Amino acid sequence: MEVELYLDYACPWSYLGFSRLKETATRTGAHVVLKPVVLDGLLADAGPPLDDSRHEGHPARARYQVKDLNDWADYCGIVLRRPEDWPADSNLAGQGALLALDADRGMAYSTCVFQAYFERGEDLTDIATLRRAAEAAGLSGDPFEHALPNAALEERLRHNCRELLDRGGFGSPTLFVADAMFFGHDRMPLVEFALGQSSGRQFVAPGDHKAGSI
Repeated sequence: MEVELYLDYACPWSYLGFSRLKETATRTGAHVVLKPVVLDGLLADAGPPLDDSRHEGHPARARYQVKDLNDWADYCGIVLRRPEDWPADSNLAGQGALLALDADRGMAYSTCVFQAYFERGEDLTDIATLRRAAEAAGLSGDPFEHALPNAALEERLRHNCRELLDRGGFGSPTLFVADAMFFGHDRMPLVEFALGQSSGRQFVAPGDHKAGSI
């Protein structure tokens, strides 16, 4: 079983989706394929968002957004603070993720980068921040730092964005189980259900639990 995750390292909802997907992969045995994107470029190409963006700056909506993120962070057992520079440019962090993925350290690197930005408020655009994350993930710091920035890596990020758009996506986090698309970290129960269907395993849906079945 395989689940693909398109994620942006400056997006708090991507952090939630990544954290929840690690648990889902542990429960289901699914292999996670990370596909970093840069959300600003993706949204520019995707056109207007599905919801009415004119209300994004409404004080009530902004207050609720903070509460919603805090509630989900508590639920997921992670620390998530919106940094003062949010949203930061995630291009360099995404390039670093591609280097980490090439070295089979993508999951560890992603964890370290998300924690650096959303837990400790470190500068996502600073190569020193990303180097520390890479080293914590098991990568050698000097080769990692010397490889960034890199035009070929930036083109790979753009390719991921174009690929997501071609598949019908429009934001992050977006997940795919085969051709089935799921947008948002809160769709994780549906992702897990789809993984169960693709594997032929029995999935006990909410409301279907029976006494003695667990």
